[in-house]
Amino acid sequence: MEHIGGYTIEAKLGEGGMGTVYLAYSRGGRAVAVKVVKPELAADPAFRARFRVEVEAARAVGGVHTAPVDDADPDGEPPWLATAYVRGPTL
Repeated sequence: MEHIGGYTIEAKLGEGGMGTVYLAYSRGGRAVAVKVVKPELAADPAFRARFRVEVEAARAVGGVHTAPVDDADPDGEPPWLATAYVRGPTL
């Protein structure tokens, strides 16, 4: 995967039960973290519904302790969510 949405994938940041998170860059050069859902979860309509709720919840919150949502496509193949990239130690 070299691109997701309008973002160019640079490196894999981590992987978990839901999917993989990549460091990517927007067309304008802004760094973002892109969460890409695992194929087996993307095939589950109930999971997609929960992911849509997650995307909407992430868009609704804001403040100094949250990374703002840059873009998302919960109906994409695969579903994904891009937030501002915040440099920090691995958790």
